[in-house]
Amino acid sequence: MVDLTTYRNIGIFAHVDAGKTTTTERILKLTGKIHKTGEVHDGDATTDFMEQEQERGITIQSAATTCEWDGHRFNIIDTPGHVDFTVEVYRSLKVLDGGVGVFCASGGVEPQSETNWRYANESKVARVIFVNKMDRIGADFMRVVSQIEDVLAANPLVMNLPIGAEDDFVGVVDLLTRKAYVWDDSGEPENFTVEDVPADMVDDVEMWRDKLIETAVEQDDDMMEMYLEGEEPTLDDIKRCIRLGTIKLDFFPTLCGSAFKNKGVQPVMDAVVDYLPNPVEVNPQPLTDEDGEETGEFAIVDPEGPLRALAFKIMDDRFGALTFIRIYSGKMSKGMSILNSYTGKTERIGRMVEMHADSREEINDAQAGDIIAVVGMKNVQTGHTLCDPNSPAILEPMVFPEPVISIAVSPKDKGSVEKMGIAIGKMIAEDPSFKVETDEDSGETIIKGMGELHLDIKVDILKRTYGVDLEVGKPQVAYRETITQKVDDSYTHKKQSGGSGQFGKIDYTIEPSEQNEGYVFESKVVGGNVPKEFFPAIEKGFKVMLAEGVLAGYPVLDVKLTLTDGAFHAVDSSAIAFELAAKGAYRQSMTKAGPQILEPVMNVDVFTPDDHVGDVIGDLNRRRGMIKSQEAGATGVRIKADVPLSEMFGYIGSLRTMTSGRGQFSMEFAHYSPCPNSVSEEVIAEAKARKAAK
Repeated sequence: MVDLTTYRNIGIFAHVDAGKTTTTERILKLTGKIHKTGEVHDGDATTDFMEQEQERGITIQSAATTCEWDGHRFNIIDTPGHVDFTVEVYRSLKVLDGGVGVFCASGGVEPQSETNWRYANESKVARVIFVNKMDRIGADFMRVVSQIEDVLAANPLVMNLPIGAEDDFVGVVDLLTRKAYVWDDSGEPENFTVEDVPADMVDDVEMWRDKLIETAVEQDDDMMEMYLEGEEPTLDDIKRCIRLGTIKLDFFPTLCGSAFKNKGVQPVMDAVVDYLPNPVEVNPQPLTDEDGEETGEFAIVDPEGPLRALAFKIMDDRFGALTFIRIYSGKMSKGMSILNSYTGKTERIGRMVEMHADSREEINDAQAGDIIAVVGMKNVQTGHTLCDPNSPAILEPMVFPEPVISIAVSPKDKGSVEKMGIAIGKMIAEDPSFKVETDEDSGETIIKGMGELHLDIKVDILKRTYGVDLEVGKPQVAYRETITQKVDDSYTHKKQSGGSGQFGKIDYTIEPSEQNEGYVFESKVVGGNVPKEFFPAIEKGFKVMLAEGVLAGYPVLDVKLTLTDGAFHAVDSSAIAFELAAKGAYRQSMTKAGPQILEPVMNVDVFTPDDHVGDVIGDLNRRRGMIKSQEAGATGVRIKADVPLSEMFGYIGSLRTMTSGRGQFSMEFAHYSPCPNSVSEEVIAEAKARKAAK
């Protein structure tokens, strides 16, 4: 049986362009998994195997690969950095035990680094930090270390120091061993020498080494006491303490290097082995009931236990549908039957494969701790639990963000309608943050996603991978509606037309609920004027109506309905009568409650060179943006602002023009906020025009 302590399930995540994929390539080369290193800028990186990834030089979907280092097995997932694809990062972190957070030595802690860091905190994933691109202009290791403390509120544990920076970066000093690792200019990772610490760095090395040991020994009281009495712990003891603190998320071992120049990658891999947890050392996954509530039981990582596995990604490729699975407990082998606890159906495991980006190796067995893919599963979707039919269980499900932008698409030729339907079905299975609906009146297909780039890539995949040419409409914003006033009202539903009648009377209050509280239903009826068995029907009737607001037909947020009194008829009252009364109450009272249009507001993070700051801020103000902060860095200024999504379409073009092509930005959904009157009027007028056109 495989020794689980030699497993490391890790993800590599960071902001766009910090060098995740390049770092992954170097790891694969060093472990002998690939013989020629591919470069992102040449479009031939191993884990960027989609055409769209190779052209744009970005990672779009997470890619899994397996390799060996120092007697340990690494299951690595290279995740996207772009905010539109955070769902890939989120679901990867869900199934990983540890991560390598890559930061750019000149860019520092960038917007997407913050989002990914937050996801990793929520998933309680232990991390090692790699400050990459030490050879870049403006590289400053210590500045990034203090940003990690200030911006991420994390505790970086500095493990090595850079020798030189920018063009003079030649290697690193390992603080624990007080040895300098110096690489030559051949670009070969193996070509390094181990030397003494450069004379001008001795004081710094001693200072940071003392800090490192002081922080580490806090994990063990006996060791702490020894150290305070002047006795230095052994190297193995220090490493044991660092491992303990890393797994508890007390601190994050922080190293530096240049993946592109092949300098400093081996120490990162050693840190993964030494400090990141194996599958047995992390908190086991909680089991839940059918409503997603935790039961207090856990999927203990044990190859001898009952099968507990999570499908975390579906991918369609030339060989058919691939389901990526993390096995938490038990074993899985070819030909066995497993239960999908979400659908209640059993399925037979056909071909099992170990993935290496887009190539694969057939395997017959896998066990707890493994990340594998199964070919040709029928009814499995992202987040489904696969388990032993004799011991059913549900693992904690995944929660995905709601889309904020939509566009209407239609095939250019009528023959492609069916082809488009099949293709979109596969794409929805692959990406839970991508949604589609058909406008019942116009028959248009509406695709929804996390941003312009997200939908742009989806249209491109439909065209190239599935051969469907599309007419693409203008991006539409996902507006919402709410109410601003409290209304006390009464509604009676009465119908008398042959046979048994219908009767239901409700007295109620409609008012705004707390922000982000959603729909709240409460009953204050006393004395049985409305029997309790009708409450669910009233709650449901009103809730159904909230899907379409009274102003422009957008879903309604944050409304509270309180039932205060009512009346019923012994014969004519029924659940359906009270449900219809609630629907009538919605139509009657919502217009009186000060309805209001809400618009999605985005967290926008812009990087601009110093000489264009005024232009960028002026432009964000014109876009109704609220500037929250400005932060000067080595190579420019980061501006954070809240800006309505409707004002951000095509922003990248304007930013590039303003900054001579040097500006960058990222944005993610922040919250919904009331629209100004002028915008509301426009949104309502557009909605009316759409209705009239239908």
